[in-house]
Amino acid sequence: MNKKRILIISQVFHPYISPRSFRATELAKELARQGNDVTVYTVLGKYDYARYEQEHKIKIKNIGRMLFGPLKNFVMGQKSILDFILEKMFRRLLEFPDIELMFKIPRILKTEKNIDLLISIAIPYPIHWGCALAKSMYKESFPGTWAADCGDPYMGNKVAKKPFFYFKYVEKWFCRKTDYIVVPIAGAIGAYYPEFHKKIKVIPQGFRFDSINLALNKTNNKVPTFAYAGSLYKRVRDPSMFLAYLANLDSEFKFILYTSSRDLITPFCKKLGAKIEIRNNIPRDQLLSVLSQMDFLVNFENGTDVQSPSKLIDYALLKKPILSIDSKKLQVQTIEEFLKGNYKNQFIIDNIDQFNIETVAKKFVILSSFKFNNIGA
Repeated sequence: MNKKRILIISQVFHPYISPRSFRATELAKELARQGNDVTVYTVLGKYDYARYEQEHKIKIKNIGRMLFGPLKNFVMGQKSILDFILEKMFRRLLEFPDIELMFKIPRILKTEKNIDLLISIAIPYPIHWGCALAKSMYKESFPGTWAADCGDPYMGNKVAKKPFFYFKYVEKWFCRKTDYIVVPIAGAIGAYYPEFHKKIKVIPQGFRFDSINLALNKTNNKVPTFAYAGSLYKRVRDPSMFLAYLANLDSEFKFILYTSSRDLITPFCKKLGAKIEIRNNIPRDQLLSVLSQMDFLVNFENGTDVQSPSKLIDYALLKKPILSIDSKKLQVQTIEEFLKGNYKNQFIIDNIDQFNIETVAKKFVILSSFKFNNIGA
């Protein structure tokens, strides 16, 4: 396969901890490892990328200084009072503060030349809108094939609050401009407008399998010990019913949660006492090592077929039993079985090889050989 010049634009990148950061980071590293010329534009903080660029043969550049919002690649800064006020007023109205990204992208795409493949990564969606704006401005000089990678749907998102109605026109506008819309699961296709389904390609989240640092995948826990890692949301991916059930058990166990979403957990902490532990997020390689020492892992379901937590891939790679919890209706018998070491009703993820980053990266490279308008659509 010929060497390609690939440009990735993502708000977040290593060492920031989020599914979109993992997507951008793993893709960039593997595409470069396969011999491609890879440049990443992201919102830079104080992290020194010199050694990282040399080690992975990636060029990392700054999208630009952001005037609003505290997000930096290395850390999430403290929001000012002004940040809170402006975001409260204009988040759903204008996609504030992320809308600022939209107007920084055209400058990048005017500067970067001879690109074979442009991969824009959302969320946030203003990344895609900025690429669409650049394509409107530069037309024939717009670089290469453009694949808009969508980790979560926008107007069709069943988890987040729906954007104001007029954003559907913005979404349709960018969908007309892009060559491909990339989604992580086939179920997500239905969350996009039907007229663009022919542009959609399913390319799952990918990780490098041989980089997983496991604690020999052995457990020696005195009591049933299980964990969850990720965000939590009220009514969707909501732990409340599960925690209320656990709080009424007399048996011993240990439930560890790696999350920044503490509001839904703290009401149960007093009653659960030492049986529950909330920990801050840690880098993925460290997290996998800890999770490999659990008896089983917990997944809180999204309650929709169009979105699937990327953490399930990590869970499957660890080959640990997965207890999948419906936030609205507990399967008490299954929970009791898990606490007794009976995992016959565990959640199964088929075809784990599809998540190998080598395969995922090659699927993106294939897209660079075609523009949507040139394949008979």
